[in-house]
Amino acid sequence: MGIPLKQAAKIGSYVVKQHLTGVKRYPLVLMLEPLFRCNLACAGCGKIDYPDDILNQRLSYDECMQAIDECGAPAVSIAGGEPLLHREMPKIVDGFLAKNKFVILCTNALLMSKKIDQYKPHPNFTWSIHLDGDKAMHDHSVCLDGVYEKALDAIKLAKSKGFRTQINCTLFSNAIPERVAQFFDLMMEMGLDGITISPGYAYERAPDQDSFLNRDRTKKLFRDILSRGNGGKNWEFTQSSLFLDFLAGNQAYECTPWSMPLRCVFGWQKPCYLLGEGYVKTFKELMEDTE
Repeated sequence: MGIPLKQAAKIGSYVVKQHLTGVKRYPLVLMLEPLFRCNLACAGCGKIDYPDDILNQRLSYDECMQAIDECGAPAVSIAGGEPLLHREMPKIVDGFLAKNKFVILCTNALLMSKKIDQYKPHPNFTWSIHLDGDKAMHDHSVCLDGVYEKALDAIKLAKSKGFRTQINCTLFSNAIPERVAQFFDLMMEMGLDGITISPGYAYERAPDQDSFLNRDRTKKLFRDILSRGNGGKNWEFTQSSLFLDFLAGNQAYECTPWSMPLRCVFGWQKPCYLLGEGYVKTFKELMEDTE
């Protein structure tokens, strides 16, 4: 696995502490979307479909710090929209690091070369660059030619400056297991610190509703992919092997929506990052009043 020992140990001790103190529902990762504005219009997303008065909203630095203090999660994943469009993002990242949190900053990499010097390498900080497969797959996913090459350039730039760097890869119904496996091989050859993979989730605002995977197709796709990489052992995934097992259909789990709470410009999303049934103002409300 591509999870650093320090991170695994800290999160492990955090989990043990929750159990010892009798806390049954606790977050592992704060999913933070400080803005919905993006410089891409991916067919599988739909975030930029919101009207301008919403796209122009931003969570402030103070609101972001309040969110991590409220929930107490040991890690935060910052997405969007495109986080690098947020003028306070370097300050927000530094604020989380000062609180000794693990920070994953997700980006489509279009602004990396312009913005990267606003950030400093840190053992708790990771760039997570959006790459949904090889050139044809990724450029089709983001609906713009040339983005794949810019993402590769961004990976090389980040690694040259000493940053911990991974990719996040979302797969849709057009994914071909052999090509995905070859893509993962290439990513490892580039010296990446890890890969996160996920099926595309059917966001209701996404303009392309036909490319999302159902559960049966998800199982078959990920079984085929992982079998080509010696069960995934050939690649460094920064995800639990339990999740990879779930994707391949080898495990079934009860839902734990509180493990990845989402804070965005609307508030705390009920019940979790992937399901939208309304919003509340505080994390306490989310935990106590959500069915």
